[in-house]
Amino acid sequence: MYEYTATKISIGVVITAGVAAVLYHTSTQKTIHPNPPTKHGDTGHQVRGVDSISAPGTGSAVKSPVGEKSTNAKKSGSPTKSYGDDDSQWQSFARYVASAKDSIAAAIPSVEVPDIPKVLPQWSIGLPEWITELQKELHMEPGSLADEIWKETRNPEVNPEVSWDAKVRIGADLCEEEKMFLQRRREFTRRALAKYLNVPESEIHEDDVPTIATTGSGGGLRAMVAGAGYYHSLEETGLFDCVTYTAGVSGSCWLQCLYNSSVGKQDFSHIISHLKQRIGIHIAYPPAALNLLERTPTNKYLLRGVVEKLKLGHSPYGLVDVYGLLLASRLLVPSDSQSLQTTDLKLSQQRHIISDGSHPLPIYTAVRHEIPGIGAENEENSDISQAEKQDAIGENEKTDTSWFQWFEITPYEVYSEDMEAGIPTWGLGRRYSKGENVEKAIPELSLPLLFGIFGSAFCATLSHYYAEIRPFVTSVSWLATLDEMVLQRTETLSTVHPFDPATVPNYIKDISPEKLPKTCPESLHHSEDIQLMDAGMSNNLACYPLMRKGRNVDIVIAFDSSADIQTANWIKLTEGYATQRKIVGWPVRMGWPPIEEAQAVRELEEAQAENTEEAEKKLEDAMKANGDAVNGDKNGEDEDQRSPSTPLSDSVANENDQAKEEKNEDKKEVRVLRLLDKEEVSKKEFLKKYPLGSCSIWVGNKAERKTDEEPPPTPNDTSEEDWKLMRPDAGIVVAYLPLIPHPSVPSVDPATSPFLSTWNFEWTPEQIDATVSLAKENFKDGEEKLKRTVRAVWMRKREERLRREKMVKGREKEMREMGWKRGDVFS
Repeated sequence: MYEYTATKISIGVVITAGVAAVLYHTSTQKTIHPNPPTKHGDTGHQVRGVDSISAPGTGSAVKSPVGEKSTNAKKSGSPTKSYGDDDSQWQSFARYVASAKDSIAAAIPSVEVPDIPKVLPQWSIGLPEWITELQKELHMEPGSLADEIWKETRNPEVNPEVSWDAKVRIGADLCEEEKMFLQRRREFTRRALAKYLNVPESEIHEDDVPTIATTGSGGGLRAMVAGAGYYHSLEETGLFDCVTYTAGVSGSCWLQCLYNSSVGKQDFSHIISHLKQRIGIHIAYPPAALNLLERTPTNKYLLRGVVEKLKLGHSPYGLVDVYGLLLASRLLVPSDSQSLQTTDLKLSQQRHIISDGSHPLPIYTAVRHEIPGIGAENEENSDISQAEKQDAIGENEKTDTSWFQWFEITPYEVYSEDMEAGIPTWGLGRRYSKGENVEKAIPELSLPLLFGIFGSAFCATLSHYYAEIRPFVTSVSWLATLDEMVLQRTETLSTVHPFDPATVPNYIKDISPEKLPKTCPESLHHSEDIQLMDAGMSNNLACYPLMRKGRNVDIVIAFDSSADIQTANWIKLTEGYATQRKIVGWPVRMGWPPIEEAQAVRELEEAQAENTEEAEKKLEDAMKANGDAVNGDKNGEDEDQRSPSTPLSDSVANENDQAKEEKNEDKKEVRVLRLLDKEEVSKKEFLKKYPLGSCSIWVGNKAERKTDEEPPPTPNDTSEEDWKLMRPDAGIVVAYLPLIPHPSVPSVDPATSPFLSTWNFEWTPEQIDATVSLAKENFKDGEEKLKRTVRAVWMRKREERLRREKMVKGREKEMREMGWKRGDVFS
């Protein structure tokens, strides 16, 4: 049964991938594009796009109307569009859907009928009919679904934004809408903080309320499901109401979208129930996807973004867009499809949920890959050859390296710190020139398309792909030479994307470079498009947007559900960004300890008891000499033994220090006795593998300092931690909660459980429950530590305010006294 189901799913994936490839090929229907300007200002030669490709199943070349129209336009001197006129992409799309249908219909009868159930799943027989129905609805004939959608596209009653002009806002400060949100949220979090800390509201001054932000990691549905568990715990404890910002990468972005929609109802327990009902079917399972695309009202709901993007033709419709559509069909559609609300398709509509301050502001993330000499791959010219790419890379690799430019999207604004420029979120999807939209009658980019961008981890570079398989390569001795060759080309591999990222119109096009900061890539000054992909390509935790000037975040709570949680060490990478941006108060020396340090700890433990036999022998010797001491220790009464309620990570540093200080044989014997206790051994083995435990706290310092001179923080020492939190020069606090195994949920191990793979898109309710439970148990271990941290930061801010007020009153008193004396003299 399992093999049969797996076969059906596999064939479904292949067929869906084939349809996706058909849609993806439409992006190759390009016009003549100029190359990016060279260093000498030359506009570059003209490179012809792909004018013809073979239609699937026909073997014949189909002339692209795009090339013809573009060439004529070029000859007549009129400006060319990057992706043809309004109908070119639509015609290509319709033609290839028809070709795909004919190919599938021709292939199925070629198999002998009795053998069909053995080779193809039963549903595949009806696939041509499904596609035929879909094809009818997507024809632009009067009365068709596509015609209805297109008529509504420019209707202000359906899309109010088509009557609004969008302009580029240039500046490093927050937009006015976010500033207003912060004022309203402050009062809400003040009341919530009083309730959370169990103190009277009268004791909480709004200036003392810490600005708390959370960030969820990337990791597909694993990050989404685990994140739902973490956030549900925040809800239950009352801490979520104290949060001002939530930021996410990949699957955590999907989770934020659900929360701020009618589907999630701003309730994480409801979201968990929704996931149980919706992700039990693979997103690439054709019958489920095609049923939603053909039936009312889900067909119009899901295909709206497809029709709009293809008909407008401003950006190519590619593989990332298909992926986003499939994701949305499972995540954005409730079990009761009649309860669909079209407002859920627009990210800007979430402002109606948050603007009164009753919910945190969600921050969604994506990145653009800046490649020296090229810009972002294929932004300006998708037909640039690999040889040309390597030539451009070769010219620059001596002085420059590729890097990722971060973009954030909130319900208010799309913004990049590197460009210090943003646009209203409802203006995403339209063309811009010199800071103003070229045409305003363009609806906001549909959320399913953004879903694809947020989670497009498959658009990774070749170096990312190799990193996934390198453990296998290095495990085979005769592949060592291959590994060495690949590592020598890491710089080159890190600039090549096997799958093109999604594109959106470039909103800073033709803006004077003098108005933009030096951090803005020159390749964007005249580029038509910006390519965006999963922010996890840069960092799997969305800490960077939380450091932005004006947000003034005091506490960052990071939920890390990454697959490579220790080896990638994403929380540690934030330090480099903070240094580059000159962020004051960001903690240093964070993250998982280096492999060498962890190895040293293991060697120390092994030196004390190399094996069970040696430990047992020492036990016998110790029992003869210290019977009473032995019995007391075996009963768990050792004064050094930890309380079961203490988080495991709280004693790591102490145990390591103790191990170093055990000079005499008696202390070593006692240590061995503790190792023999099964529970203690289990905990120690756990700490060897996960030395940070379920919750670690790092405290920054506002004083100027150098990273290499700063002693490492002690996230596990409670007294030291509280002292640092209360210091006047204490900076930003980072609470790090990684998704690690927990004894209360023995059936789940993020490192070994197959269903926790980033690429698993089919979950059972039991797997969802187990993953949610794992996240909640990990949170429970750090719950008291988090509350203690929030309380300490609140008290520190209160002391700072009282100190300031005392100084002001002192100065006012001096001024009054000076004024009285001066008046007395003049009188």
